[in-house]
Amino acid sequence: MRMAELVMGLVMGVFSLYLMWKSAELPIGWIAGEGPGGGAWPFWLAAGMLVCCIAIVVRWAKRITPESRSEEVYMDKRTMRMFLLNAGSLAVMIGLFHIVGAYGAIPLFLIFYLRFMGGHSWRLTGTFAVLTPIVTFMFFEIALQKTLPKGFTEPLFLPIFDMIY
Repeated sequence: MRMAELVMGLVMGVFSLYLMWKSAELPIGWIAGEGPGGGAWPFWLAAGMLVCCIAIVVRWAKRITPESRSEEVYMDKRTMRMFLLNAGSLAVMIGLFHIVGAYGAIPLFLIFYLRFMGGHSWRLTGTFAVLTPIVTFMFFEIALQKTLPKGFTEPLFLPIFDMIY
């Protein structure tokens, strides 16, 4: 556990530096009359993440946290199985974006995750599986006017776009 905390703090710190470097290719400050530059949000978010990574390494070195003092195994068989199930289900969901679109993949993921992995009721699962794509659609497609992949379901959205625009 102790080594995992150090490795993650260092790896995420290096990743933060990389994100800051790439984000700085765009303006990261305030642009008069426009607002924040295109790189501002990712740059400052990565800077905050770097500060947190430095804190993790410092706390590790001082052995402040229980994890920094622990010599236990980081991932046992059960933890590894759960990690693989989570990562695998996310990978499948992302892969489905190009086939059934975001608004088909998200409810499928939620059904699997909430009902079969989480053991939640069908009522809760169904509520989230129906409402999440609707809220996501309204936020991205209508409020932000950013389209998400729709896969073969795109013709189903044309009447909605005709009503809106």
